[in-house]
This record gives sequence, structure tokens and C-alpha cells, in this order.
Amino acid sequence: MALTLGVAPAFARDGIEPVDDGVMDSGKETRQDDAQNGGDEGHLPASSENVVEIGRLDLFEGEEEPGRIADVSAYGNYAYLTAYWEPECDRGGVYVVDISDPTAPELVTLIPSHRGTFSGEGSQVIHIETPSFTGEVLAYQNEICPGETKGVGGVTLIDVTDPTKPKKLVEGFGDFSVAGKAQTKSNEAHSVYMWTDGAKAYAALVDDIEETDIDILDITNPSKPVLISETSLDEQTAQPLGEVQGDSTFLHDMVVKEIGGVQTMLVSYWDGGYAKLDVDDPANPVFVSDTDFAAADPVRASFGETITPEGNGHQAEFTNDDEYFIATDEDFDPYRVMATMEDGTEFTAVQASDVPAIDADSSLTGGTRFLGLGCDAAAIPPADATASVAVIERGVCDFVVKVQNAQAAGYEGAIVFNRTGVDGCEALLTMLVTADIPAVFVSRTDGFRILTGGLPGDYACDDAGGTAIPTAVGATGQDVDVKAVFDGWGYVHLYDAETMTDIDQYFVPESQDPAYADGFGDLSVHEVATDPTQNLAYLSYYAAGFRVVSYGPDGLEEVGHFIDEGGNNFWGVEVYQHPDGQQYVLASDRDSGLYILQYQP
Repeated sequence: MALTLGVAPAFARDGIEPVDDGVMDSGKETRQDDAQNGGDEGHLPASSENVVEIGRLDLFEGEEEPGRIADVSAYGNYAYLTAYWEPECDRGGVYVVDISDPTAPELVTLIPSHRGTFSGEGSQVIHIETPSFTGEVLAYQNEICPGETKGVGGVTLIDVTDPTKPKKLVEGFGDFSVAGKAQTKSNEAHSVYMWTDGAKAYAALVDDIEETDIDILDITNPSKPVLISETSLDEQTAQPLGEVQGDSTFLHDMVVKEIGGVQTMLVSYWDGGYAKLDVDDPANPVFVSDTDFAAADPVRASFGETITPEGNGHQAEFTNDDEYFIATDEDFDPYRVMATMEDGTEFTAVQASDVPAIDADSSLTGGTRFLGLGCDAAAIPPADATASVAVIERGVCDFVVKVQNAQAAGYEGAIVFNRTGVDGCEALLTMLVTADIPAVFVSRTDGFRILTGGLPGDYACDDAGGTAIPTAVGATGQDVDVKAVFDGWGYVHLYDAETMTDIDQYFVPESQDPAYADGFGDLSVHEVATDPTQNLAYLSYYAAGFRVVSYGPDGLEEVGHFIDEGGNNFWGVEVYQHPDGQQYVLASDRDSGLYILQYQP
């Protein structure tokens, strides 16, 4: 086996909980946590153009809290920053910051979340004026800390009419059922967005658990919310097979805006793209239209490379005139795994989380041997000269047990293929694994092909079950060659909001240069906020800093940027109209806290 390992990045979870065997959905955000420092390692060099820092707040006063801060929102004289699960997860919540003096923001309080719970996307405050409530309401979503059992899901609503004295209205409310079966906790929620329509108020949640992942709540009485609809757009947004890198279609984020008298929801679907829903009647959302990714990634095509798009539809906002929307495709891995079997069959392999990465300097090549379920270390046949790559079936025990057992038996890499039944068959997953050998996950059909050289004529796999593997434990399969090619970091789209066509793309130049694939932090875009009065959009790139782009029928163009001394690790971005009449942009730095910036061309 030819295997040369470089330094593996340390991956972390972005709001994904392990289910039964330690799994997170393919493509759901994993990220590198490169610590900031005074040099250029872990970020791009400090620089700025047309962007001025007005004020900032280090919530940790120099203490090491990498990854603690997530999203940001603002209302009145206050900013709200969600507390994420890193570096240690016990209790998250929301930091409330007084920004009445933008040059000197001050921490007011921390609204704690439930024990064992953290928050990430979707901090938001709106004014609600209904027969049941008048005032300002803060919403934040809840996800459960890794390995915790006491956390809660759903959404938490807080009365912040007086932000110095926040009052909890409801905690952990959402969808309390899975596949029609009632449960004591609501499903975890990855994001939340609120809006009002006359005397009614609503909130949309990203349901982490169910395929019907657009959950809409009536929060007209925010102390007594009601779940009024559950919707899935998986089928409508699914891309043609082979035209995006992954096939795990799920909702990631959404916004709602009244356009032409219609309450219009813009949803961002991972591996699916972007879609519009008519939510004039939130109890009965109506699909309107969606985007399609190009067969070849347009950004990589500009570099002479023909490769399918990554397809990670992450977040989007309508522009001020509603003619366009700007969308961010997130991608934390600048390399794509390309896998081939001995007979020339290509297959898709998804790398595990905390294992040596298959990248430009490493590959996984050699003979394979079937280890069955790989749960009993004593029953695992050892590696030898004919087989150095373990092939293992998903099920019974955690992924980490399987891969570590293979490592202990001398294998230099592991391939885990999917089981039959629900969440099995062709679904691709990212395994939560800590090990010292590379490990990848493949579909069940590709597992069959590796072990048997093809599929039997009566092969079947569905939610009810399927064909059992005929290969005996210890038998060898086809040789495999798993390697990586550079495909760049995540970038930005400009879409026509009527035709849903992709007009142009924007990317940070370094993000498409292999020389910046390692050692400069995550150069992916994360979020966008559009300017309410001019044709500008503000982008939070992690280690590539804060970016300002102009837009129009001719496309996107960078007109400003900001990277602080020592680098940045930006997550959230929010346009903020201060009561003093000035417009600022708030940016949340994952490792420190709040930046208040202003575009000054």
C-alpha cells in the first residue's frame, strides 16, 4: 500500500450530533480550528481596503476560547452572539453586548442555554406586536452537546424588551415527534428565522432529525408556540446524480421576505441548492422554484479544471431590490477524494472526521479484506502483504470502534460501507472517528462492488432491508486507489431571483490556489448579509476575513475587505442601522467576539 501521511487537520463538528453509531450527515459542516497567532500561520496576512474597524469586544480578554462564538444579530443598542460548543461543551446560550457606543462595546450578560446544549446559526431579534405580546423577542436554536443526554432541541424564545433583564418565554420548543412517534424532547434545530405578518408572528426551524426539515411555528403568543407545518423539499431540490459532489440533501438555513405582497421563504439546501416557498399561509407552504448547479463547477472551470460542483448550499439573502439573491456555498475541504476500484469502477468516498486526511500528500491504495462488522477485535483477521485496507459493514458498534479495531489489526486504512434499512443503502455519511489511519465511508452498492466485483442480479436495498453480503469475513476484495485532487474552498453565487439562474460567482483568490490549501486556516465563505439601501453585500469568510462585494447585472466585484492583525475567524455578519443614524456591519469572530466595521469607500 502506498501511503504517505502529512499533518492531518483537526476537524470539529458544526452543530451535528452523532446518531446511533457516531455519524454526521455528509457535507454538514466540519471545519479546521487553526488557532490565531501573530504570524501568518492559520490565516491570511492582515490587510484592509475601504473597511474601517469602529470598535471590537474580546469577550475572553485574551483567554484561549477557540471556536466559542458563532452567529451575531442586533436590535436597538444591543448585539446578540450565540455561544457554540467549542472548545468544551457544557452550556451555550447568547452573549448580550451593549453597542450604544460602537467604539466601545460592552458585555451586558450571558443568557445561558439549557445544560448540555449549545447554539450556532440563527441568532435573531424582532419586534412582535400581537394581542398576546408586545415587545422584542430573541430566538436561538438548540443542539445537544456531543455525548450529552440532558440537552434540549428546538428553539428558545427570550423577551429582550429590556436586554439587561432578559426573560425566558419558552425553552426547547419544536417538533416533538420523529416519524409520527412522540418523544419527550423536541428535535434538534440547526437554525431559526422569525418574521411577522400583520398581527401574527412565525418562526421557521431547521429540523436536524427528520426529512421534513422545514418546521414552522406560530409564535403569535411566544410563550405558547404551536407547530403548524412540516415540509421537505428534498425531492424538489435534489440535483441529478453525479452533478454535485454529495447526495445528502437537507435544509441548512432560510430567510423570509415579503416580495410583491407574498411572504417568500428562501431556503438553502445542502447538496440541493436554493429554493423559494410561498409562505403566505405558513400552515401550507407552496414550492415556487429552485436553482440547479451547473454540471461543471464554474469557478474551477475558470482555472481549466472540469469537476462537479461541491453543491453545499449554505445560506442566502435577497438583495434590497429583490431582483437577485446572493448565496454562499460552504466548503471546508479544498481537496476532493477520487476513488477507483481495480476494475476501473469509480466510486464516491467521504472522509471521516478526525483521521489522517487523504490529500495532495497522501493516498489510500492497496488490497482489501472484509472484516465483517469489525466490532469484535479478537475476531478480526490481521492485515498482511495481500490486504492492507480493511472493508467493514456499518452497524452494531460505533464507527470509531470499527476503525480503531482495524488499526489495531495492522491495517493502514479503512473503508466502511452502508447498511440496509433506514439511513442506509446509497446514503453517504461523514463518520465521527478518531484514529491514526485514514478512513472513508461509501455506499452499500460500492461496498458490494469492492468485495464481489459487481452486484448480483437480485441485489436489493431499501428501508425494509436488502441483500446480505455474500463475502466471508477474511476474504479479499478488489484493490482500491483513493486519492485527492484540489477543488478549492467555498465561494459565493449571484442568482437572478426570478429565473433562479446563476449569473456570477465570487471567490477569494487564495481560496482557489493550491498553495493556500494548508497552513492558512479555512478559506471558505460562511455567511452573507445584503445592504438594505445599496447594491452591496457583506461576506464573512473564516480565515479570509470580512469581504465587501458590489453586484449588478454584470456580476459580483470585491470593493473592500478587512483582516485584522493576528488574523480572523469570522462566522456571522449582520448589517446594523444604529440609532445614531450610522450604518455599521457586525461580524462575529469565533475565537474572540464582536467586530463593528464600516464600509468607507
